[in-house]
Amino acid sequence: MKNPIAKIFKYLLPSLAFLICSKVQAQDAYEIIKKADDKMQGVSSKVEMSMTIVRPDWSREVKIKSWAKGQKLSLILIEAPARDKGTAFLKRHKEIWNWQPKIDRVIKLPPSMMMQSWMGSDFTNDDLVKESSIVNDYYQKVVADTTIQGYECYKIEMLPKEDAAVVWGKIYAYISKADYLQLLFKYYDEEGYLINTMKLSDIKKMDDRVLPTRLEMIPADEEGHKTVVQYNQMKFNINIDDNFFSMQNMKRIR
Repeated sequence: MKNPIAKIFKYLLPSLAFLICSKVQAQDAYEIIKKADDKMQGVSSKVEMSMTIVRPDWSREVKIKSWAKGQKLSLILIEAPARDKGTAFLKRHKEIWNWQPKIDRVIKLPPSMMMQSWMGSDFTNDDLVKESSIVNDYYQKVVADTTIQGYECYKIEMLPKEDAAVVWGKIYAYISKADYLQLLFKYYDEEGYLINTMKLSDIKKMDDRVLPTRLEMIPADEEGHKTVVQYNQMKFNINIDDNFFSMQNMKRIR
């Protein structure tokens, strides 16, 4: 009689191989996203950038400085145009405030405002203050290999975790295999409709790393609309105390 143990393994091995492969693939996708995200953020950072809001019959430029420490602390200062100068946004953990110097008022942003436009742009409040994390709030899976801007890339599908407070129903991220460059993101709602596409380009050395320095956020259903962010200067792993990210500093930072 044939060995019954061998017979059991005959049927179990394919299933076990599939489970092991799926687990390894998921772990690989997580590591890819984490490396790409760490590269863009560092332990801490200071960034000077310009944001141009483009519409079919007009455009507007906003000058911005930002500071960040990890995923939980960030401060964004508007330097121009004159009407918005001094406006600031502070994130501490899951709480987000907006300082409006013209009316001498601090406004706390509720979670319901995360999908609203940031400064009239095609970015949302969630995009700019990063309330949700592509590393921690989503399940990641490599679904294909592809080429973007001449770079061989992983196409990674990200689906929100059950308990995550996120605004997107699904995200596709395209990350270069060689240097973990973020090159393209596609954002979908819970119904599966494409809402925004973010293209990253103009690869340059910034401080101690090579990164895309131009971002274009393009809404799917508004022809002629887009928002372009150009990074002008980036410093990573700077010495910055947690106390820098305070309500008092948000009001006086220049």
